[in-house]
Amino acid sequence: MSPFQLTRTLPLDATGAALRADVLAGLLHSPKTLPPKWFYDARGSALFDEITTLPEYYPTRAEREILQTRAAEIAAATGARTLIELGSGSSEKTRHLIDALADLHTYVPVDVSESALTGAANTLIASRPSLNVHALIADFTRGLALPGTPRPRLVAFLGGTIGNLLPAERSAFLASVRTLLSPGDALLLGTDLVKEESVLVSAYDDGSGVTASFNKNVLHVINRELGADFDPDAFSHVAVWDREHEWIEMRLRSLVAQTVKIPALELAVDFERHEEMRTEISAKFREEGVRSELAAAGLKLTHWWTDERARFALSLSVAR
Repeated sequence: MSPFQLTRTLPLDATGAALRADVLAGLLHSPKTLPPKWFYDARGSALFDEITTLPEYYPTRAEREILQTRAAEIAAATGARTLIELGSGSSEKTRHLIDALADLHTYVPVDVSESALTGAANTLIASRPSLNVHALIADFTRGLALPGTPRPRLVAFLGGTIGNLLPAERSAFLASVRTLLSPGDALLLGTDLVKEESVLVSAYDDGSGVTASFNKNVLHVINRELGADFDPDAFSHVAVWDREHEWIEMRLRSLVAQTVKIPALELAVDFERHEEMRTEISAKFREEGVRSELAAAGLKLTHWWTDERARFALSLSVAR
């Protein structure tokens, strides 16, 4: 068996078709919305990497702290021989876990980006030649067929990315993860925690404007891929805390009344002055809420770890 295999489960034009469908549905919705996954072209990914180093943005550092200090406990609790990471990206944080899993046979990174998967796999194999890497080019939110790999399996969904899903979407996602788990398998889930509003808003509206550029990058993506004529300078970045739902919303606010044309969709969209378009939610969690959502999906929370300042949590759960 080759140490690196790459399987594409997405049709070649799946990304383009999904972008067209999402933009059409979102811009015709009231209020207008765009899904956050379209931030992440090469420029958007570079901007997000920069965000993770900003003093205001604590989640990446907090999660890395937990992985560094608790990886051995996670390894002991799971004994995983296969690690499946959903939305793996560069796999940078996961290396703490991979290093701790002494019996790990196969790593299955799942991402929509072939270049991210290939780069991460090459780095991992260079440092751990005995590790088999079976990368999947796939959209894990649309169901997932996994390769046959040794058990027990550990499915990891890190970074607090689950917070980008609306409650109904989270429920469907966790239920789909449950179908991947057999007795002895586990889910490692990263969740950002509820905390002071000022800390949360600053994390999504940094003083240097990197997050604003990241937010506006979705407009650059639509311009390039769909021939649209969005003027990013005609929009401002907004981050607000929704106390009722306990999530941050990122929005783009139109600074002027304007009409945007999107030729690929044969669509012209009017924006009123100060009209806001939601581009992301980032839900924040409490332990009891995470436990309840996992239980509703047929999962039992068995371990709960936070960083020293209780800003972020990793939870381990098993099939009930």
